[in-house]
Amino acid sequence: MKNVLFILFLMTTTAGAAQNRSGKSFSFYITNNHTAYPFASFSKLFVGQVHPGFEAGYEFNWKSKAKHDWFQTFKAGYFYHRFVQHGIPLYTQSGYRYKFGEHFRASSSLGVGYMHSLPATAVLKRNEQGEYSNGKGIGRGQAIANFTIGAHYQLNLQKARPVTLSLQYQQRLQTPFIKSYVPLLPYNSMQIGASIPLKK
Repeated sequence: MKNVLFILFLMTTTAGAAQNRSGKSFSFYITNNHTAYPFASFSKLFVGQVHPGFEAGYEFNWKSKAKHDWFQTFKAGYFYHRFVQHGIPLYTQSGYRYKFGEHFRASSSLGVGYMHSLPATAVLKRNEQGEYSNGKGIGRGQAIANFTIGAHYQLNLQKARPVTLSLQYQQRLQTPFIKSYVPLLPYNSMQIGASIPLKK
């Protein structure tokens, strides 16, 4: 719990320091998630089982130049992994973006945050009378770390507030999932979405 509170403190103080930064935008992504070793079974994100989710985010630039951006994001979302869990991630990322001309961009970022996990199957608890009752409770808090790479295309249909389409791959580590035998749970996530500036 102390680690979770420390992560949330870092996210809050970073957000407070970011009030006067440039390039503020809002993003929304549809995601597909599955458990696998880092960068393994990449094709299953397109043709394998679907474990759907979504994420919404706020982004700003720490520093921006003609070809480069150093940026910060804050994201919150939800995903459903059948028979495993309902996940509610809340995290921040620091990243770098390179601009290939007017439309194309590539990015990479590292992040840390909090995951609230709710079991996706029945959890039964036995009382003193030998009867079973629902033992799910309110779920449990866990720490997450992630690495994301992305490809982006900026549409200049409205130059004052151009929409950027994005395809991202994220490797996420969730801990401690089950302390006794799965202390670290790796996830691969494919994210398809768009972002739009908050100001013209």
